[in-house]
Amino acid sequence: RALMEAWVGRETLSTSLPPSQLALDPGDVVSLANDGRLIDYRITKINDALSRGIEAIRTDAALYDLPPGQYRAVTLPTATVYGPPEVALMDLPQLLDSVPPHRPYAAIYAKPWYGTAAIWRSATTSGFTLLDTIPQAAHMGVLAADLPAGPTSRFDLGSELMIDLSSGTLTSVTDLELFAGANTLAVESAPGVWEILQFGNATLISAGRYSLKRLLRGQRGTEDAIGNLVLSGAKIVLLDTSLQPLSLAVADLGIAWNMRTGPASAAPSDTIMQAQSFTPNGRGLVPFAPVQARLRRLANGDLALRWLRRDRALAADSWVLMQVPQSEASEIYDLEIMSGGAVMRTVTGLTTPAFTYTAAMQSADFGAAIPSLTIRIYQIGALGRGVPFATTLTIKESL
Repeated sequence: RALMEAWVGRETLSTSLPPSQLALDPGDVVSLANDGRLIDYRITKINDALSRGIEAIRTDAALYDLPPGQYRAVTLPTATVYGPPEVALMDLPQLLDSVPPHRPYAAIYAKPWYGTAAIWRSATTSGFTLLDTIPQAAHMGVLAADLPAGPTSRFDLGSELMIDLSSGTLTSVTDLELFAGANTLAVESAPGVWEILQFGNATLISAGRYSLKRLLRGQRGTEDAIGNLVLSGAKIVLLDTSLQPLSLAVADLGIAWNMRTGPASAAPSDTIMQAQSFTPNGRGLVPFAPVQARLRRLANGDLALRWLRRDRALAADSWVLMQVPQSEASEIYDLEIMSGGAVMRTVTGLTTPAFTYTAAMQSADFGAAIPSLTIRIYQIGALGRGVPFATTLTIKESL
């Protein structure tokens, strides 16, 4: 620009002005017509005598314009407004060998997503400390229709699970993929109680709404969560890689923690934070319910009761292992003999999956021989009784 000014300024002008131009001063720019075009000069000096003489140099206002360039639309950035998250803190059975069984899980969803979410905790209502950060939004939703109770240990072909999913897509899978763990979700059948189930067939009904069929109910020992009707609106969470194990120790179990969940960029006291109380109970350490109870009356009138042990280890479903793994320190059972809703007899500390209900015990409990027996069996773990196996057995007579 300085070079162009010097080049244009080589041309100078000396002339006299009429009295009508007395208002002009040094620094003013005048335009003179020359050969059909106007040329600008900047006055540098004025000589007042019989006439007013001026000296000027050539100038060009175009020298001070911005150079031409590509047009760009300029818009002001808009601030992203975050809302409170949808949060599910879940006390679940162990889902991965790499995650200790006592640790619960967190699922967090927000739209727009925060980039990273954070969970803070405190045993009181102040002094919150950071527990975990979550880099990925979970795939969550709600039941779009009531879910009835269903069978366990086999396909539920009669029930339909209708859900509204907030994000993500669902697809059908083969039975082999299903048995390998695909298409697993959790349904909150009661506050803090989660049923784990799988679905083989997924049909898109409308935007975000799916019909799920060919169900496997009560997976990972959660058959205790399917006894009642689950109402529409209950939370559902896909159990995939977006699920976050919480960094809680065994010593943290049983404590009612105050949790704050929201954007990692916000303080735990921010109004955007979702506040809730959560008491982890170590569901992953709870023994599964026993199965396949059998009852036979012996010749002396005693009843011989037997059952099979299940284990909470992920490897317990293996067809390769010679023996089912044992996650508990020792094999111990409690047995309750029922009459209606009343407990008639409690037997504790059984070290084998068997019990002989003698004729004398039957007489003391019921006063006479009985055609059937209602029982509850618990395997004992580190935290006490496991999930009960409750059934009514018809007594088979010995040959």
